[in-house]
Amino acid sequence: MTTLYLIRHGETPWNVEGRYQGQLDPPLNQNGRRQAQATAAQLAPLGFEAIYSSDLARAKQTAQVLANEIGLSLQLDPRLREINQGEWQGVLIGDIRARWPQDISGWENNPWQHHPPGGESLQQVQTRLFTAIDDIVTRHPQGQVAIFSHKLPIALLKIRYQGCPAHKIWSLLPANGAWEIFEINKTD
Repeated sequence: MTTLYLIRHGETPWNVEGRYQGQLDPPLNQNGRRQAQATAAQLAPLGFEAIYSSDLARAKQTAQVLANEIGLSLQLDPRLREINQGEWQGVLIGDIRARWPQDISGWENNPWQHHPPGGESLQQVQTRLFTAIDDIVTRHPQGQVAIFSHKLPIALLKIRYQGCPAHKIWSLLPANGAWEIFEINKTD
């Protein structure tokens, strides 16, 4: 059995502003750096054999604190990235509502049938993410692994491994710096 700790990155200025980040790359803010330190302090004693992270700065910066604390190298994997939000990336939610009212309504009310204009669908994120997780589990069949990612990928993994209903995806989004623990058999 592989034990995965799925950790959401610390806070960024765009989280505070309500600006869609997607695959754009804002760094952590001061609070996000504090969250990364607190997360590392809590997780360091757990004995991880590997640390993986999305290659986006906010996840990488959060993960690097734990990697430095326990002396492991950080393994970056772009498949752990947040959803590509296309034309919405870098845009405030209020501006998205004003410029794309039908698209945002479809996305918020039926995200499995809609996606950001020019961006990824949940199914596309799921495919790349699940492949990454399956690869990690194969490499660490009996290990404990820390994985730093983003809110939608973690919500998708809660659906896969905890049996959460797919239509409840918006209620499954973790807070900045929060984590989930998944115990996975290679056959899951």
